[in-house]
Amino acid sequence: MTELYTKAFRDIMQVNYDTTSMRSNRVEELMNFAKGAHFKRIGIAHCITFGYEAELLEKYFSKCFDVYTVDCKYGRLQKKDLLGGSGSRILCNPAGQAHFLNQRNTDLNISMGLCVGHDMIFSKASNAFVSNLFDKDFTNNNHPDQAITEIQMKMGL
Repeated sequence: MTELYTKAFRDIMQVNYDTTSMRSNRVEELMNFAKGAHFKRIGIAHCITFGYEAELLEKYFSKCFDVYTVDCKYGRLQKKDLLGGSGSRILCNPAGQAHFLNQRNTDLNISMGLCVGHDMIFSKASNAFVSNLFDKDFTNNNHPDQAITEIQMKMGL
Protein backbone atom coordinates (compact mmCIF):
# COMPACT_ATOMS: atom_id res chain seq x y z
CA MET A 1 0.00 0.00 0.00
CA THR A 2 2.82 2.46 0.76
CA GLU A 3 4.00 2.31 -2.86
CA LEU A 4 0.93 4.38 -3.76
CA TYR A 5 2.58 7.37 -2.08
CA THR A 6 5.06 9.34 -4.13
CA LYS A 7 7.56 11.57 -2.33
CA ALA A 8 5.27 14.55 -3.03
CA PHE A 9 2.31 12.68 -1.50
CA ARG A 10 4.35 11.69 1.56
CA ASP A 11 5.45 15.30 1.98
CA ILE A 12 1.81 16.41 1.95
CA MET A 13 0.92 13.72 4.48
CA GLN A 14 3.73 14.94 6.75
CA VAL A 15 2.64 18.57 6.51
CA ASN A 16 -0.91 17.49 7.37
CA TYR A 17 0.36 15.54 10.35
CA ASP A 18 2.48 18.48 11.54
CA THR A 19 0.01 21.33 11.02
CA THR A 20 -3.58 20.19 11.51
CA SER A 21 -5.43 20.68 14.76
CA MET A 22 -8.91 19.88 15.99
CA ARG A 23 -8.94 23.42 17.41
CA SER A 24 -8.67 25.10 13.99
CA ASN A 25 -11.45 25.76 11.51
CA ARG A 26 -11.06 24.81 7.85
CA VAL A 27 -9.74 28.23 6.75
CA GLU A 28 -7.19 28.29 9.58
CA GLU A 29 -6.11 24.78 8.67
CA LEU A 30 -5.60 25.81 5.05
CA MET A 31 -3.45 28.72 6.26
CA ASN A 32 -1.42 26.51 8.63
CA PHE A 33 -1.03 23.81 6.00
CA ALA A 34 0.12 26.25 3.31
CA LYS A 35 2.65 27.79 5.72
CA GLY A 36 3.88 24.35 6.78
CA ALA A 37 4.30 23.30 3.16
CA HIS A 38 6.22 26.53 2.46
CA PHE A 39 3.79 27.46 -0.30
CA LYS A 40 4.15 30.93 -1.78
CA ARG A 41 1.13 31.26 -4.09
CA ILE A 42 -2.49 30.37 -3.42
CA GLY A 43 -5.24 30.30 -6.02
CA ILE A 44 -8.94 30.67 -5.32
CA ALA A 45 -11.34 29.39 -8.00
CA HIS A 46 -14.87 30.33 -7.08
CA CYS A 47 -18.42 30.45 -8.31
CA ILE A 48 -19.59 34.00 -8.94
CA THR A 49 -22.08 33.57 -6.09
CA PHE A 50 -19.11 33.35 -3.69
CA GLY A 51 -17.45 36.59 -4.79
CA TYR A 52 -17.67 38.21 -1.36
CA GLU A 53 -16.24 35.15 0.40
CA ALA A 54 -13.43 34.96 -2.17
CA GLU A 55 -12.58 38.61 -1.44
CA LEU A 56 -12.42 37.92 2.29
CA LEU A 57 -10.20 34.88 1.75
CA GLU A 58 -7.94 36.84 -0.56
CA LYS A 59 -7.44 39.46 2.17
CA TYR A 60 -6.86 36.79 4.82
CA PHE A 61 -4.33 34.74 2.83
CA SER A 62 -2.60 37.83 1.39
CA LYS A 63 -1.01 38.40 4.80
CA CYS A 64 1.30 35.46 4.07
CA PHE A 65 0.99 34.55 0.38
CA ASP A 66 0.55 35.86 -3.13
CA VAL A 67 -3.13 35.19 -3.82
CA TYR A 68 -4.89 34.94 -7.16
CA THR A 69 -8.66 34.68 -7.53
CA VAL A 70 -10.66 33.72 -10.60
CA ASP A 71 -14.43 33.41 -10.89
CA CYS A 72 -16.28 30.77 -12.88
CA LYS A 73 -17.21 33.12 -15.73
CA TYR A 74 -13.55 33.81 -16.53
CA GLY A 75 -13.01 34.22 -20.27
CA ARG A 76 -16.70 34.86 -20.98
CA LEU A 77 -17.05 31.48 -22.74
CA GLN A 78 -20.30 31.25 -24.69
CA LYS A 79 -22.34 28.05 -24.88
CA LYS A 80 -22.42 28.09 -28.68
CA ASP A 81 -18.61 28.21 -28.80
CA LEU A 82 -18.06 25.25 -26.47
CA LEU A 83 -21.15 23.06 -26.74
CA GLY A 84 -22.60 24.22 -30.05
CA GLY A 85 -26.12 25.27 -30.76
CA SER A 86 -27.26 28.83 -30.49
CA GLY A 87 -27.46 31.38 -27.74
CA SER A 88 -24.98 33.62 -26.07
CA ARG A 89 -25.30 32.28 -22.53
CA ILE A 90 -22.00 32.57 -20.69
CA LEU A 91 -20.92 29.20 -19.33
CA CYS A 92 -18.80 28.40 -16.33
CA ASN A 93 -15.19 27.81 -17.32
CA PRO A 94 -13.50 25.45 -14.83
CA ALA A 95 -10.69 24.47 -17.21
CA GLY A 96 -10.11 28.18 -17.85
CA GLN A 97 -9.97 28.83 -14.10
CA ALA A 98 -7.34 26.10 -13.73
CA HIS A 99 -5.41 27.48 -16.71
CA PHE A 100 -5.46 31.00 -15.20
CA LEU A 101 -4.05 29.69 -11.90
CA ASN A 102 -1.58 27.34 -13.64
CA GLN A 103 -0.15 30.36 -15.46
CA ARG A 104 0.48 31.96 -12.07
CA ASN A 105 2.23 28.83 -10.74
CA THR A 106 0.04 28.51 -7.69
CA ASP A 107 1.11 25.95 -5.11
CA LEU A 108 -2.37 25.35 -3.68
CA ASN A 109 -5.77 26.02 -5.22
CA ILE A 110 -8.94 26.40 -3.22
CA SER A 111 -12.21 25.45 -4.91
CA MET A 112 -15.18 27.44 -3.64
CA GLY A 113 -18.71 26.50 -4.65
CA LEU A 114 -18.01 25.12 -8.11
CA CYS A 115 -20.84 23.06 -9.60
CA VAL A 116 -20.75 19.26 -9.71
CA GLY A 117 -18.64 18.29 -12.70
CA HIS A 118 -17.06 21.72 -12.88
CA ASP A 119 -15.22 21.00 -9.62
CA MET A 120 -13.97 17.76 -11.16
CA ILE A 121 -12.72 19.46 -14.32
CA PHE A 122 -11.03 22.16 -12.27
CA SER A 123 -9.28 19.63 -10.02
CA LYS A 124 -8.16 17.50 -12.96
CA ALA A 125 -6.84 20.51 -14.94
CA SER A 126 -5.09 22.15 -11.98
CA ASN A 127 -1.32 21.72 -11.75
CA ALA A 128 -1.48 22.51 -8.03
CA PHE A 129 -3.09 20.48 -5.28
CA VAL A 130 -6.76 21.41 -4.81
CA SER A 131 -8.72 21.65 -1.58
CA ASN A 132 -12.47 22.28 -1.50
CA LEU A 133 -13.76 24.90 0.86
CA PHE A 134 -17.44 25.09 -0.16
CA ASP A 135 -19.52 22.72 -2.24
CA LYS A 136 -22.49 24.02 -4.16
CA ASP A 137 -25.88 22.70 -3.10
CA PHE A 138 -28.72 24.74 -4.56
CA THR A 139 -31.50 23.30 -2.40
CA ASN A 140 -29.68 23.38 0.93
CA ASN A 141 -28.21 26.90 0.87
CA ASN A 142 -24.76 25.43 0.05
CA HIS A 143 -24.78 23.01 2.98
CA PRO A 144 -24.53 19.62 1.24
CA ASP A 145 -24.30 17.86 4.60
CA GLN A 146 -28.02 18.54 4.97
CA ALA A 147 -28.64 16.29 1.96
CA ILE A 148 -27.62 13.32 4.11
CA THR A 149 -30.42 14.14 6.54
CA GLU A 150 -32.86 14.38 3.60
CA ILE A 151 -31.74 10.98 2.32
CA GLN A 152 -32.15 9.47 5.78
CA MET A 153 -35.69 10.82 5.98
CA LYS A 154 -36.58 9.55 2.51
CA MET A 155 -35.22 6.10 3.36
CA GLY A 156 -36.97 6.06 6.74
CA LEU A 157 -33.73 5.71 8.68
